Amino acid sequence: MIQKKLRAIAVALVLGTAAAATVGSLVVSAAEAGVRPAVGNPLKAAEAAAASGNYSQAMALVHQAEAVGGLSAEEQKDVAQMRDYISVKSGGSAGVFDADGAKAKFANDWRDRRYREVIQDGELLRKFGAMDSQSEEVIAQAYYLDGDYSGCIHAAGEGSSQGMLELRMRCAFEAHDTAAEHAALEDLVATTGKPEYWNQLIKLAQNAKGLSDHQSLDIYRIENLTGAMSTADDYSNLATLDLEFGLSSEAVTVLQKGMAAKALVDARAQRLLARAKQDQAADNASLANTAKNAYAAKNGDALVRLGEDYCGMGRYKDAVDAIQAGIKKGVSDPDNAQTRLGQALYGAGQKEAALKAFAKATTPNGQQVAHLWSLYVKAH
Repeated sequence: MIQKKLRAIAVALVLGTAAAATVGSLVVSAAEAGVRPAVGNPLKAAEAAAASGNYSQAMALVHQAEAVGGLSAEEQKDVAQMRDYISVKSGGSAGVFDADGAKAKFANDWRDRRYREVIQDGELLRKFGAMDSQSEEVIAQAYYLDGDYSGCIHAAGEGSSQGMLELRMRCAFEAHDTAAEHAALEDLVATTGKPEYWNQLIKLAQNAKGLSDHQSLDIYRIENLTGAMSTADDYSNLATLDLEFGLSSEAVTVLQKGMAAKALVDARAQRLLARAKQDQAADNASLANTAKNAYAAKNGDALVRLGEDYCGMGRYKDAVDAIQAGIKKGVSDPDNAQTRLGQALYGAGQKEAALKAFAKATTPNGQQVAHLWSLYVKAH
């Protein structure tokens, strides 16, 4: 009976209610089998003291009952239950002896906005095996609300839920920890794949200093693939860069997608599409000769360009063959060649090989672009 009532009180306190005052009496009766008056009477008085808020006296009475000595199994149980009752009733201020008491103190400290104590309560929860993912998130929030942003980054780093990752990113922002903010954003991208997180990550990448036009093109491609692309300028910029690099087939595909999405609706977009289709017709007509010259060239740059164009056509196997042949001959921009190869391998369904190609980038901006592509490939 005592155990059931105690459990009810613990649940009520964890939920942040004042239900403890309404739960029935925990009076220990001498009539209970195996409980002597010398033990039962102090426990009865301890309950009354706890009910009036005198927790130190209540614990002293528990110690008095415990000091009788030679406690029977029933007496030991009642002493332990009274300890738990006092702990739960006091919200832990009289000491915590089990998981229920730890949870009660944790809930009360959170309810009363004692955030530093909430953080410390984590050790009690771990001690009694009462820590769970929800409690971890509450502790991370306590760090944030207490203004301890570095502690919040560490605490939120223990969880992988969207809520914990968002909290880690927010705390990193408040702490001006750019590296931690970026890492949390990458984890959100990997965990959720949501366009809004991709968009934030892409904007960070686009702000990098010294990006080449080709690297900007690759970032726009990721934006297009992840669904983060939405404005007319985004579609137009990607298509324009495609045309500058002689990638007419990709430009046509991008512009048609932008029109289907109702992002491109003006006359300028129509003119850009007309130009792209005109270039595509000319490129297709000369493609065989272009490929012949690329394979005959001493340098592999033309083959890498050919492979990139094949990717825009969806001819990924041909793209892989051309780019690998170009790399074998030698290229002027190894980072660019490995990025092209990674994209072609991914298109051909060879994800692991694609990741290995992206990992070969060596320059800072080349590594950043390749890393973005690796994140996308791993998630797809």
